[in-house]
Amino acid sequence: MTTQTATDTKTQIQAQPEILTGAQILVRALVDQGVDTLFGYPGGAVLPIYDALYDEPRLRHVLVRHEQGATHAAEGYARSTGKPGVVLVTSGPGATNAVTGIVDALMDSIPLVVITGQVATHLIGSDAFQEADTVGITRSCTKHNYLVKRVEDLARVVHEAFHIATSGRPGPVVIDIPKDVQFLPGPYVGPEAARPTFSYNPRTRGDQAKIAEAVELIAAARRPIFYTGGGIINAGPKASEALRELAHLTGAPVTSTLMGLGAFPAADPQWLGMLGMHGSFEANNAMHDCDVMVCLGARFDDRITGRLDAFSPGSKKIHVDIDPSSINKNVLVDLGIVGDVGSVMRDMLAAWKAKGHEGADLTAWRAQIETWRARNGFAYRKDPKIIKPQYAIERLYALTKDRDTYISTEVGQHQMWAAQFYRFEEPNRWMTSGGLGTMGYGLPAAVGAQMAHPDSLVIDIAGEASVQMTMQEFSTAVQFDLPIKIFILNNEWMGMVRQWQQLLHGERYSHSYSESLPDFVKLAEAMGGVGIRASTPDELDAKIMQMIDTRRPVLFDCRVAKAENCFPMIPSGRAHNDMLLGDSGVDLDSAIDDEGKMLV
Repeated sequence: MTTQTATDTKTQIQAQPEILTGAQILVRALVDQGVDTLFGYPGGAVLPIYDALYDEPRLRHVLVRHEQGATHAAEGYARSTGKPGVVLVTSGPGATNAVTGIVDALMDSIPLVVITGQVATHLIGSDAFQEADTVGITRSCTKHNYLVKRVEDLARVVHEAFHIATSGRPGPVVIDIPKDVQFLPGPYVGPEAARPTFSYNPRTRGDQAKIAEAVELIAAARRPIFYTGGGIINAGPKASEALRELAHLTGAPVTSTLMGLGAFPAADPQWLGMLGMHGSFEANNAMHDCDVMVCLGARFDDRITGRLDAFSPGSKKIHVDIDPSSINKNVLVDLGIVGDVGSVMRDMLAAWKAKGHEGADLTAWRAQIETWRARNGFAYRKDPKIIKPQYAIERLYALTKDRDTYISTEVGQHQMWAAQFYRFEEPNRWMTSGGLGTMGYGLPAAVGAQMAHPDSLVIDIAGEASVQMTMQEFSTAVQFDLPIKIFILNNEWMGMVRQWQQLLHGERYSHSYSESLPDFVKLAEAMGGVGIRASTPDELDAKIMQMIDTRRPVLFDCRVAKAENCFPMIPSGRAHNDMLLGDSGVDLDSAIDDEGKMLV
C-alpha cells in the first residue's frame, strides 16, 4: 500500500460518523452544545436516556419533584446565565406537567430545550400507556417542536433545536423522542457537521436608513424617553452597555418593563423606574407626555399600555425588535426597525456620533420629570408594630444590595413590591414570570439560579399562596445543598386577588383568604431546611441577617400587614396619567362608586 493510499484510507475512517444509541447521541449532543446542567424527572419512556446519563460526568442532573418545577428551574438557570436551560421529562403526564413552564418561557422569551420521552413509534396513536400527543399539545406554545422518528435524524435535530431556541427572539423548543429511537444505533455528528433541514437565520442587523431616521427623531426631540424591555437582557451584557451609553449621550430618561429591570442601573439619575400598571408615577407620566418614544426590546403588552387609544398620545413611536411580528402588533408605530436590539443600539450610537449630534435642550423635560418624581408614588404608611410589605423589601434590599445577589419572585402583590423597591444595577439578576404570570415560578427558578451560581445569594421573594404551588421543590434544594432563601411576605391572602376584589368587585372576597396555611417554620424543618419567622419591624433586620448567614435552604415567614394594597395602580381602562397613588396623595374613595366598584 502506498503512503497516499494509506492516508486516504485513514481519512475515510475518520470521516465515518461514530455509531451510538439514540440515548447516547442525545447525551453527546448536549455535552457538545456546552450544556452542564439539566433539570428533570425520570420515567419509563426516558429510562434509556437516564441510563446513558449514568456514565456522563460532564452533565449535572437536578432531580426535581414535579416537571413544572423542572421547566421553571431551567428558566431561572437560563435567565441568570444567558445560556439555554435544558429539561428532561418522560412521556404523557411528564410532558403535560411541563407545559406551564414551556408557555411561561415562550411568553417571556426564555431559551429552553425540553426533551420529552414518547412511546415507541409503532405504538404512537394507539392510546398506549402514558402516550400523549406532545407535539400537538405544544405546537402553539413552543418556538418549534420535533417528533424524532428516525435515529439518523436525532443528532441534527438536537443541534438545530439549540440554534432555534437561542437565535432571534429566544424561546422554548421541544424534542419528543420515542423510546425505541433511544435504543436504536445511529450516527452521531457534532454541531458543525450537522446540516439543518431548513435555514433559520433571523435578521440581526437593522436597516441603516431607518436607524439614521430614528437618530434624527431622537436628536430633535424635546421630551424623549427610552422604553426598554427584556429583549435588551436577552441580547447580552453588551446590549445593556450600549443602552447606558445611548442614554447618557442623548440625555433621554429610561424606563423599563418588568422583564427589563436591570438593563439600566437603578442608581442612575436618568432612571425613572418600572412603568405600567404598577409602575412609578414619573415613568408613566413621562410615557404619556413624551414627544418621541423609543421602544427597545419590548412588545407593548397590555400591562404596559393600559388604554390603547390614550397611550402616549401625540408622540412619535420608534420600535426596535428582533421579532418582526411584534412590530405594529399592539401599537402602530411611526418607525419599526427589525434587528437585534444590541446591534441596533450600537448602530444608533455610531450614527449619532457621526452626525455630531448634541441633542435638544432637555432642561424643561428634566424639570417636569423631577416634579413627578417629587410626588413619591411609592409612598406608604409605616407602622411601628406591623411589618409593611414595602418595608420588608426595603430592608431586604438594604441588607443585600452589596452582595452577589440574584432575585426571583412568585406572582402577585409581592412581585410588584419587589419590582418597585428592590433596585437592580445590572442585568440577569432578576427572574420573574411576566407574560404568563405563573404562580409557583419563583422557588424552582431560585433552584435553577443557585445551581448556576453556587456561591451567590439567591432569594425568592414570595407570597404564601404562590409558594405553595411548587413548595415541593424546597426538597430539591435540600437534596442538592442549594442554600436558596424563600422570603415569604405572608399576609394570609391571595393579595392581588383580594386587592382587585376590593377595588373592582365590591369587597366580595370570594375564596381569596387562606384559612389553613402551614406553619412555614415547621414545614422547612420537616423538609430538612431552616425556618425563620419575623412578626415585628424591630426584629426584621436581625432575622434577615440570620437568613443571609445560614448556608442552608431557608423558608422565611415574614408576617406582614394583611390588607395592604399595591400602589401606584392604573385601573383598567385608564390612561397612564390617570393613576391611583394610595397613601401618596390620591383619595382612594373618590375612585370608587357607591357600589364599591372602580370608576373607569
